[in-house]
Amino acid sequence: MRRRAVANAAAAAHGRTVAPWSEAEIVEAFTRFEMRDPEPKGELDYVDPFTLLVAVVLSAQATDVGVNKATKGLFAAAPTPAAMVALGEEGIAGFIRTLGLFRGKAKNVAELSRLLLERHGGAVPVDRAALEALPGVGRKTANVVLNIAFGLPTIAVDTHLFRVANRTGLAPGATPLEVELGLEARIPERFKRHAHHWLILHGRYICKARLPDCPICPINDLCRWPDKPI
Repeated sequence: MRRRAVANAAAAAHGRTVAPWSEAEIVEAFTRFEMRDPEPKGELDYVDPFTLLVAVVLSAQATDVGVNKATKGLFAAAPTPAAMVALGEEGIAGFIRTLGLFRGKAKNVAELSRLLLERHGGAVPVDRAALEALPGVGRKTANVVLNIAFGLPTIAVDTHLFRVANRTGLAPGATPLEVELGLEARIPERFKRHAHHWLILHGRYICKARLPDCPICPINDLCRWPDKPI
């Protein structure tokens, strides 16, 4: 009921009630995403779970393109937790100073590298709670790592996915966690592995914040957004 109420609030000004997506509609939407891109990939550069973890931590309030430019040199200099600890906070900062909040991020990367060595033998843990116990790692970052590095069917809700879930009415929610849980409850198991990539990429390139490209949207006919072009 709460998810429906959030969606209805977005349409209230138009005097409309947003009907929840049916199971058949959800299957149809994700079938279309799958047909267009059977193996969607994230856009951060990495070589293993550790470099993926660092890249995702650095991606907060930064573009993937900007992160990839910064990590090219960083990962060449420090491809492992031990090497990252040896590089040190100032050394890390020197590679990532083009990113916003780079000093705080450098501190987090140095400390999470140290904790990986201390607590996990230098390996990235396959456990959300253990990941979230690392500095700079929240639920979204943990979900990205678990999904991409370890193939778990987690759903990482970033700003793009949050917008798509609410705008389309697929899984309305007032918070990222509400959206995540709503999607987990509704998306069929066969689609969950790639669901967050499909939705993030959809929000990044089609269902954009200011000028969504509704005419080329593959789920235009299913979308509940009252302002979409017919």
